Amino acid sequence: MMREASLAFLKSLVNTPSPVGHEVRGQRVWLDYVTQYADETFSDAYGNCVAVLNKGGSPRLMLAAHADEIAMAVNYITEEGYIYVRKMGGVDAAITKAQRVLIHTRDGGVKGVVGNTAPHLMKEEKDPKPPRIYDLFIDIGVATRKEAQKLVSIGDPITLVDEFDLLRNDLVVARAFDNRIGTFAVAEALRLLKESGVLPHAEVCAVSNVQEEVGLLGARQIAYSLKPDVALVVDVTHATDYPNVSKTQHGDVRLGEGPTLTHGGCNHPDVVARLEQVAKAKQIPLQHEAMSSTSGTDTDAIFWTRGGIASALVSLPDRYMHSPVEVISLKDLVKIPELLAGFAATLKKGEEFRVRI
Repeated sequence: MMREASLAFLKSLVNTPSPVGHEVRGQRVWLDYVTQYADETFSDAYGNCVAVLNKGGSPRLMLAAHADEIAMAVNYITEEGYIYVRKMGGVDAAITKAQRVLIHTRDGGVKGVVGNTAPHLMKEEKDPKPPRIYDLFIDIGVATRKEAQKLVSIGDPITLVDEFDLLRNDLVVARAFDNRIGTFAVAEALRLLKESGVLPHAEVCAVSNVQEEVGLLGARQIAYSLKPDVALVVDVTHATDYPNVSKTQHGDVRLGEGPTLTHGGCNHPDVVARLEQVAKAKQIPLQHEAMSSTSGTDTDAIFWTRGGIASALVSLPDRYMHSPVEVISLKDLVKIPELLAGFAATLKKGEEFRVRI
């Protein structure tokens, strides 16, 4: 089971809104927690945050995950005070209808609801089409544009209000486990290393980076400036253990069976092999995924930075990704920090990962 303080950190991290491009509140929660396990912490121009253990060690290991969640933004306000939106990241318009939202303004949160036409008024529509993002509108309880403009501004980010809850046994539900579970995992890995009492040879940089959902942007920035020798990236992956998902197309990934390792492409074969060795030694169950041209994660941006950084992707199975009801297993999640810390502990002084030719 997850220790009580770690679970409290996870809840706080998940429940704190961190819309893409506006991650400051979530980053503050992360830094406040990880500072106690780091030699130093810092942030850069766009809010990528770093916590360093064993500064000056070698090689430099980056443990990276993205802090941002998918969101919407205020795009247009009608004369009647209804708000139309733009999406930031992979928002599904169909499941966003009839949801409660919070608009994040400079003066605080403004509550609203995404409007939804009652079925009684749509009986004559024989073949209703799924909504598009520009069909959605938000009702904040005002009657005019002037009233609305006193409360919100164009560009204000918007998130759903669903929060962390226990579903049953070790399964939990929340919006935006993608990817607060990753920033949680890299912070917990730093904690495990610090509390072990034995510093690794490596300098370990836990990173909570921004703006993944709109182009892997924060990872590009921080990988360039940190210049790590090796990088482990943590993100979610699609669980395929529920109805209507094709395992032949998307692979066999299940909740409760452990984190996944991805093979191919940006994943350095020697780094992957080392992770497998660590998992075997620590009896950490692993699942495996294959990739084609891209992984769809920050690993794609990190591995080619500065001529190539040896990288690998560790993922947490996640049901119903990019929805307000993402479901994960805490049993799977606690294994990821163990795997990351175990990897760091194996690194020899000055070790390099190079493909053998």
